[in-house]
Amino acid sequence: MSDNPVNEILQMDGEERYDYFLSEVAEEREIWILVNADNQFLKIVSEEDGVAYLPVWPGQGLAADYAKGAGDLSPKSISLPDFFRKWVPGLSKDGLEIGVLPGADGELWITGPEELKGDLQEAMSAF
Repeated sequence: MSDNPVNEILQMDGEERYDYFLSEVAEEREIWILVNADNQFLKIVSEEDGVAYLPVWPGQGLAADYAKGAGDLSPKSISLPDFFRKWVPGLSKDGLEIGVLPGADGELWITGPEELKGDLQEAMSAF
């Protein structure tokens, strides 16, 4: 990694960032989201296709970097068991997708909650 690993990660393409996300989360057992002062999570609706998604990151530093300039957003961690037990069913019920590790190029890997859960479980089996 370079002197600034955040920049190096953000320069990866969407698929590389997705693979990086899976390996980091499988190892650390937590997912990071952004919340506002009222503890409401950041939800983004794509202007292009109207897809609503929850952006997620594999670490606090990457989430904090994304939140720069958005005054009231702060990183919050969710343990993987909580994510699987509470968030995946809730996001599915609400029709929200998951945007994995938004990059510098604006490119984003969007997946369904159940698909991400399956990919994470598969990645965890390697540990």
